[in-house]
Amino acid sequence: MYDIPTLNLKNQVSKTEWHTRVELAAAYRLLVMHGWDDLIHTHISARIPDTEELLINAFGLAFEEVTASNLVKIDIEGNIIQDDCPFDINPAGFTIHSAVHIARPEAQCALHLHHPDAIAVASTEKGLRPYSQYSAFALASMSYHRYEGLAVNHDEIQRLQTDLGSANFMLLRNHGALTMGVTIGDAFMHMYDLLRACEVQVKMQQSGDTPIEVDPNIIASIKAQADIVHTGQTGGQKAWPAMMRRVKRQYPNFDI
Repeated sequence: MYDIPTLNLKNQVSKTEWHTRVELAAAYRLLVMHGWDDLIHTHISARIPDTEELLINAFGLAFEEVTASNLVKIDIEGNIIQDDCPFDINPAGFTIHSAVHIARPEAQCALHLHHPDAIAVASTEKGLRPYSQYSAFALASMSYHRYEGLAVNHDEIQRLQTDLGSANFMLLRNHGALTMGVTIGDAFMHMYDLLRACEVQVKMQQSGDTPIEVDPNIIASIKAQADIVHTGQTGGQKAWPAMMRRVKRQYPNFDI
């Protein structure tokens, strides 16, 4: 009842799939390390490059139990396509992730969280405000989706896609946060910026002082400024190797 099936797929899948599995498992562990997990709920999904196949967490595992081998391979319609897979997936999680992967084929990764500060900001009428540098990054590519209950209604897929558009950041009203990334590292760094922005906003609103807002012209040019800082690379590309090393130190066996 309490045991987790032990799998080792390293030599049974392509090198590309295995690399994706290792990076995605690392992302799940990073959520635990940052205190962003929510029992067994929420998800990070990743497309295996050059395929229509996705990887997502097994429903029922805590994020610190996710390994490269126990991630579940599914097609774009949510069918498990992994031989002899002992796990199931969360249908509510798949609704959100299938919607964004179908709409955004250029994005490898979608990351969805229920962080309290993100829910608090998402549940205000004006949403995220330009109160910090973190918010400037998010507001440069921001979207919103109204709450429709648990995401099990197939009809919601089209509305999610329409609301997301080309944005990399989304606040799900009364629900949580979603970020997209061309790589897994990009999706993680986008979520880092979004949650920091929400944390700062909640703190500022509690202070009772009048906030100083970031100039809209700065928000409009923030991506170009970030490209200079990262010398043409994305934030995920620059920070992600360090995050992978951090996970390996904390969880030496995540990549099995």
